[in-house]
Amino acid sequence: MNSNIDHINVLDSKDAFFAYPLLFKPILKDRIWGGKKLATLGKELSSESIGESWELSMVENDLSVVENGLYKNETIKTLIDSYPEAILGKSITNQFGKQFPLLFKFLDAKSDLSIQLHPNDELAKKRHNSFGKTEMWYIMQADENARIILGFKEDSSSEEYLENLNNKTLPSILKEYKVKKGDVFFIETGTIHAIGAGILLAEIQQTSDITYRVYDWDRVDENGNSRALHVDLALEAINYQKQNPEILYDKVENNENLLVSCDFFTSNLIPLNGTKEIDNSNDLFYVYICTEGNFEVQFETQTMNFKEGDTILIPAAMQNYVLKGNATLLQIFIK
Repeated sequence: MNSNIDHINVLDSKDAFFAYPLLFKPILKDRIWGGKKLATLGKELSSESIGESWELSMVENDLSVVENGLYKNETIKTLIDSYPEAILGKSITNQFGKQFPLLFKFLDAKSDLSIQLHPNDELAKKRHNSFGKTEMWYIMQADENARIILGFKEDSSSEEYLENLNNKTLPSILKEYKVKKGDVFFIETGTIHAIGAGILLAEIQQTSDITYRVYDWDRVDENGNSRALHVDLALEAINYQKQNPEILYDKVENNENLLVSCDFFTSNLIPLNGTKEIDNSNDLFYVYICTEGNFEVQFETQTMNFKEGDTILIPAAMQNYVLKGNATLLQIFIK
């Protein structure tokens, strides 16, 4: 990119957007359950309990900042405020305004996360003026016998749930899944869940930071304090029906293999080996998460290189480009 252009003047003009793949500075979160595995993705850790790397966020007070190219050090909010249709596309701008509707993270669970759930759009809007939180997990690495909790073993009820919660036997009525690299799970709002110890994963979700924590394994922090629970808020939000969240998918090389298609996002897996041309004549933004390997994006006369652990935003204004390399990519967009 031509880094000599005065990006402040470009932003002020609001009449020209220079489209290229945007990489963002990770926002690292210290968590009671976090560890050190995010360092394997090139993240510079400030402690030994970093649980999350927010890769692309427009959550208030957690705005992603561009790391590369012409718009380096600008926030995602500044860019969207200045160039909403060039970044998001006309249809997404019409639907969401100047709001980036998705949030992308890497999570490292050294120990079990709390048993929790997220409200749907209706409840989240009413209670928190927020989106709900539908999400997808892609398992990048899992220790031997690592497991996740997702939903109930059988259809349940608020009465059965509360009885087991009060008796500290809630895990006994919840469904566990042993996991391995490449497993995919779709977590609809209201699904009670927990990421188990020993798992590194990529998470795709609606832009929301609303979580109802219902059981935290009776643990306390270094000061002897337990984390807040949200039992009352959760009661109305829980889906008590048995679910089937595991996603089975194809792995055809250089193909967009469908993982999830829902109202909030579509995700594909691309096992890239060589080159793949992308024609974005539909005026959509795309996000690519590199879970393994290295790749480059060729566009116009430019080439930009990316690696495992990178999450990039392809603005809607980038209509044609080529992916080249040997990598496993998650491709995410909104129809």
